[in-house]
Amino acid sequence: MPRPSPFHPRTAPLCEALRWKDWAGYAAVCSYTTYMEREYFAFRHAAGLIDVTPLCKYEVRGARAGEYLAWLMVRDVTRLKPNQVAYTCWCDEHGKIVDDGTVWRLDDDWYRVTAAEPSLAWLSRFAADFDVTVTDVGDRIAALSLQGPRSRAILQQVGDADLDALRFFYLARTRIGAAEVIVTRTGYTGDLGYEVWVDNEDALAVWDALYDAGRPHGLAPAGLDAMDVARIEAGFIMNGVDYYSAPHCLIESRKNTPYELDLGWLVHLDRPDFLGQAALRREAETGPAEKLVCLEYDWDDYERLFARHGLPPEVCPYAWRDPRPVFDVFGNQVGYATSGAWSPTMKRNLALALVRPEMADRGSRLKIEVMVEYVRRKCLATVVEKPVFRDPRTRSLPQHESV
Repeated sequence: MPRPSPFHPRTAPLCEALRWKDWAGYAAVCSYTTYMEREYFAFRHAAGLIDVTPLCKYEVRGARAGEYLAWLMVRDVTRLKPNQVAYTCWCDEHGKIVDDGTVWRLDDDWYRVTAAEPSLAWLSRFAADFDVTVTDVGDRIAALSLQGPRSRAILQQVGDADLDALRFFYLARTRIGAAEVIVTRTGYTGDLGYEVWVDNEDALAVWDALYDAGRPHGLAPAGLDAMDVARIEAGFIMNGVDYYSAPHCLIESRKNTPYELDLGWLVHLDRPDFLGQAALRREAETGPAEKLVCLEYDWDDYERLFARHGLPPEVCPYAWRDPRPVFDVFGNQVGYATSGAWSPTMKRNLALALVRPEMADRGSRLKIEVMVEYVRRKCLATVVEKPVFRDPRTRSLPQHESV
């Protein structure tokens, strides 16, 4: 049975829809009201507040902590500056992704790793060689994600950190009321946003401070359904949906490499040995077997498929996660879509898909399977640039400096 997070006494009374799901063993809100549009538009026009406590959190300490994480990750963690955060992924010895998440440098010998799924066993199996300690701190640290164009203004009202100077993917130690917190300029919506990390005993006080300060700004409590749509607009992948952790896969074809998932920019090959380096170097030379792309449905073609039955076009009100075949224009299958959503902001029907490399160029014309009146049809679609949602505020400082 899922357990409540430290914020449950606040989130439960607000969840009018009674829509919950199990996220990493916690009871997580899918949407607070029957329709999640208010929560989604809070991300894009005001601010949404999400309980992200279920994220797995690990602390790595020791004189060689940075060296250890650099060996484990595809990204050279030793390059991180104090108080810097990096998005990365880690692979097995064959270059297949185990998980993706973030690494923070809190001090010279102190780092924090966040992951999508429990990773203590994977992290610990290599720690002894570097004389570092890996500690699961997930049960004592709660987390809130505050996302949207008003998020900075809200945080500035309750904390004393200089958020005007806090750059994208950096962290600041501050206080909210009497609670000591860490604020990271990170998120999963592709918008301006921050994540607030606090000890469990101070969780409710921090929620109350943010919620009260956010009301004049239009803040709304937000659930996973709204965040799922936003992350697809932003082109962000999800473990267990757009790819699967390599140790969980029974067959090789279910595994993916960073180059296949469009994460090649994370891989720092020209450095001392790291786990999976040899395999990734070979793939960098030969190219990946498939590539992750964003597809946009051809709306006119989509509309025609429904019009044949005298029906208006239907779009799912939530993000979908059931794989759907993708074809070339001649009807040959060339890949599959992993997830998708109607973008309320961009007014475009989108899907993330893994396709053959020769079909991955921007502008390539493909077809995606859709169900119309219980019959499988093929709708024209185009490979488009990712992310579809892009706003300068996501990365810029208030003075519009480039980060």
